[in-house]
Order: sequence, then C-alpha cells, then structure tokens
Amino acid sequence: MAERGWASARLIEAAQAGDQESIAAVVHGAHSHVRRFAAHLCASPQDAEDAAQEALIILYRKIGSLRATGALASWMFRIVRNECLRRARLLLEAHDAPGATGAEPESASAEEEALRRLEAGLVAQAIRDLPDLQRRVLIMRDVLGHPGRTVAARLGLSEAAMKSQLHRARSAVRRDLGA
Repeated sequence: MAERGWASARLIEAAQAGDQESIAAVVHGAHSHVRRFAAHLCASPQDAEDAAQEALIILYRKIGSLRATGALASWMFRIVRNECLRRARLLLEAHDAPGATGAEPESASAEEEALRRLEAGLVAQAIRDLPDLQRRVLIMRDVLGHPGRTVAARLGLSEAAMKSQLHRARSAVRRDLGA
C-alpha cells in the first residue's frame, strides 16, 4: 500500500514510541491540514486558529494513545470538530447566560436545568447538521452578532447571498426543531 497523507506509517509509529523528532515532524506536517479544516468548521478565524492549536497540542501530548497509524487524520479532524463545536456551545451558553437577561434565577431546579441542556443540545445538533456555509453564516450573524456586511465580507459573499444563506439556515434550524 502506498503511503500518503501527512506522515508515513513509520514516522507515526516512531512518534507513538516517543521519539521527539518524529513527534515534531508529525505535528509540523499536520499543521496546515488542521488549520484548513478548522477554518471550514469554526465560526470565526480566531476560533479556527485556537481550535487548530488545541488539536495540535492534543496530538503532541497524546500521540502515544493513537491505536492505528492510519487513523491519524480522522483522529485529528475529530478533535478539531469537537473543539469548534465546544467553542460554539460556549458562545451560545454565554449568550443565554442567566445574567444576560436577568430573568432567570441563580438556582434552577434540576428538572429545569435538564430541560435547558436538552434544548441547547437539540439546537446545537440542528446547527451542526447545516451545510458548512449556512452554519458559518448563522453562527457569525446570530451567535456572534456580527453585522451582515461583516459576515458577507469575511466569507467572501455578497450581502444578498449572505442574507439568502442566513434565511436558509434559520429555516432549516426551525424545521429541525419542529417550530
């Protein structure tokens, strides 16, 4: 089988065994791929850079726990995806924080907390299920609160195209949530 991807199986095996030069080579080789993937998933360039760095740190620290050398790319992409989703969840939670509206008491019942988490999970899943561009537009516009002109410019869209993508995203989330 021809070796392809970021690093050869031999290099990954040496990194798994703890060889520092091999670990550095694997991390260096993964860097551009991880950054590119994070840029497609995360809502903002800052989140993408942070998610990529976090994934590379995890790769550096835990490459020894990787079971199969051929699983490196999928493992890294899963870490990046989870980190981007974690950052989006933090933004949603910060936006919906009890202090943000002043209407929610400090200590909610366990039932209310469970329902709130279930609802947040359903919303997060509906957003995750959106096509890449729609997800990025929705998060940048509705979660991060960026002006439409800024969202369009950052994503390389016309304002009309951005509005169309935002409308489609909102409609899809409403449909998924059964509203």
